[in-house]
Amino acid sequence: MIELLRELVEIESPTGDTAAIQARMQDELRSLGARVEARGDHLYAELAGEGPPLLLLGHVDTVWPRGTLERLPFRIEDGRAYGPGSSDMKAGLVVMLEAVRRARTSRALRFVVNADEEIGSPGSRALLEEAATGAAAALVLEAPTASGHLKIARKGIGRFRLRVRGRAAHSSTPGDGISAIHELAHQIVRLYELGGDGVTVSVGVVSGGTRENVVAAEAEATVDVRVPSLADRDRLDAALHDLRPVLAGAELELTGRWTRPPLEATEATQRLFEAAREHGGALGLALEARSSAGGSDGNLVGHLVPVLDGLGPQGAGAHADGEHVVIASLEPRAELLARILRDPGI
Repeated sequence: MIELLRELVEIESPTGDTAAIQARMQDELRSLGARVEARGDHLYAELAGEGPPLLLLGHVDTVWPRGTLERLPFRIEDGRAYGPGSSDMKAGLVVMLEAVRRARTSRALRFVVNADEEIGSPGSRALLEEAATGAAAALVLEAPTASGHLKIARKGIGRFRLRVRGRAAHSSTPGDGISAIHELAHQIVRLYELGGDGVTVSVGVVSGGTRENVVAAEAEATVDVRVPSLADRDRLDAALHDLRPVLAGAELELTGRWTRPPLEATEATQRLFEAAREHGGALGLALEARSSAGGSDGNLVGHLVPVLDGLGPQGAGAHADGEHVVIASLEPRAELLARILRDPGI
């Protein structure tokens, strides 16, 4: 597993440049006996078997530009394997492949290995939904929580841009103009007031104005919104579109969309987790069910199948220079997934 992880990490695969690593993944899936199809930049694969299939989800793209390996080469140190994309999520792909080899399950399996998860899976969304249709469950190979627990729910994510148009004037006579920055300040306060009860609103980038002695005619802010439920999403969507100017004459324009729906736990999800917890207990893993504020491809198929996420190995530092995988977690996580593939509890 460590050698395969090294190979995958050393095939740099930023979003939009994933052909080489997908070719490697095709070889690995075919070595398991799977029928593999290339769907654009993405892979769809099937292993014939009995019953409604289990769907395994992983992605090959990373946030790291080509050339990062020169600065951050793969290395092993203090029981950790470091390298760009190691935790998010090439080690998850390694665990997936090893688990299928170990499981020798009679259950039918499906796989999607997509190449655009890091930008919200816009090009693979239809493939993910197609693969989930008729499946018994989706098993996502993203990393578990920092404590090693599994994820049965994830927040939905919205990305929006709020533009304000005012009217320029000389700063010595501000009453002749309408400050877009002043209006945007009012709106930012309102945006943060929408948070609470599990909903988070974050204004990440603010820009506007031209010079310090000019009343700003334009300003804008980018907004990240995360919601735990569909009801919260609908409520926040209505509130965002109901924003109105505070300053007379100012104009607002909201653009953007919900990039991932909330993944909400269901009774079927709970049964899936209980089976995983029992298997984990036999391996000395004390697993708990958790929710996550971050999104994954599990969000995109949760309306079609129960989803168990966080089945990859433990690690930390995703998207940061210290990204790594805990080597000792590779074997037990592969064995855990193998047992789930044999007996998913649903």
